[in-house]
Amino acid sequence: MIRKSLIAAAFLACASPAFAESPFPADAEVYFISPSDGDTVSSPVLVVFGLKGMGVAPAGTEKEKTGHHHLLIDVETPTGEDLQYGLPADDNFKHFGSGQTETMVELAPGRTPCS
Repeated sequence: MIRKSLIAAAFLACASPAFAESPFPADAEVYFISPSDGDTVSSPVLVVFGLKGMGVAPAGTEKEKTGHHHLLIDVETPTGEDLQYGLPADDNFKHFGSGQTETMVELAPGRTPCS
């Protein structure tokens, strides 16, 4: 069965309170190595994160220009006040606080191509 689902990557920079006010570099970029944009995939899906201009570190690491990944599945990207208290950890918001850069994700059936 073909499955397609909306996934987005988020990167929480400077996760430690000590660096809460430190902005991430302007040239920092989080992206997917896999799957590629527009891919049609079958569940489970191997998701591999990429990062430029910063380093990946476990949550709570007190080192500037580091952070950890979050994977948002079938939700709008939160902004502003939504981020004031961090992101939840549930089926739609996957938290990679140990510094993981890849995971297998089970996706519910989504739309098929051309629909």
